[in-house]
Amino acid sequence: MRLDIMPIRAVSGEAIPFDYELDLSGLELYGEYPIPSPVRVSGFAQNRADLLLLHMELSFHVVTRCARCLKPLDLPVTLFVERPMADSVEKEEDSDEILVLENGTVDLDEVARETIVLEAQMSVLCREDCKGLCPRCGADLNEGPCNCPPEVDERFAALADLFRRDA
Repeated sequence: MRLDIMPIRAVSGEAIPFDYELDLSGLELYGEYPIPSPVRVSGFAQNRADLLLLHMELSFHVVTRCARCLKPLDLPVTLFVERPMADSVEKEEDSDEILVLENGTVDLDEVARETIVLEAQMSVLCREDCKGLCPRCGADLNEGPCNCPPEVDERFAALADLFRRDA
C-alpha cells in the first residue's frame, strides 16, 4: 500500500492514519514460510514541526519449530517502527534510517516487509532450557532421559580403564 504524504506536508501537527492487512505467506525466511496468516499493519504518518514521521505497528503470528526439539511453535509477534521520511537524503549513511519518499508517497508494504526480514530470528526455542533431541536415538530429552549408553570420548577411554583397575 502506498501512502500519500502530500496532504500533511504543509500542515504541522496533521496525521494520516492507516490500518490494513498484508499477505506475507510467500515470504521465505531461513528456508521456511513462517507467516501463513495476514500481518496487521497499523499506524500513522505525521507532520511534527515540519518533520515527517512514520509510526507503524506490525502484528502477526510466526509458525515455526523449536531449533532444539523440533516441536511446532505458533508465536505472536508485535514489531514497532518509527522512522523519519524525506524527499531525499544528503548523506548516503542516512539512507538506511530515513525513508525516502517517491513522488510524495511511502510504500508501507516494503517498510513492513523490510522490518520483518531484519528482525527475524534465525532460531527460536520452545523454552529457554529446552534440552533438545538425543543425537543418537532422536528421543526428546525434555520428556526425560533416553536409553542410550553414555558417550565416551575416545581421547579419555584409557583413563576410564585406569580407574576401573584401581577400584
